[in-house]
Amino acid sequence: MHANAKQVYGEPIERGGMTLIPVARVQWGFGAGTLGRGTRGGGGGGGVRAYPSGFIELHDGHAAFRAIHDAHSTALLGGVALGGLVAGLVLGRLLRR
Repeated sequence: MHANAKQVYGEPIERGGMTLIPVARVQWGFGAGTLGRGTRGGGGGGGVRAYPSGFIELHDGHAAFRAIHDAHSTALLGGVALGGLVAGLVLGRLLRR
């Protein structure tokens, strides 16, 4: 398997005078190792992860990227922001004492 644009951009889809090109994020990772010095054990592995990122919309000579938002990431970001706000308020009160 080799990396190229086909792993990121899908086949164009044409409907009603509009063309949509799917876009994905693709991540690759590989690793290997041994069980220590002088031993014979070892191994390796790898993996690939792909998930939709959005699509490119082509219509009337214009192109626009439309992102697909992941609900889990949005919820996590909101939780982190809320946690930071609460931590800031608590820290502010502690420093005023």
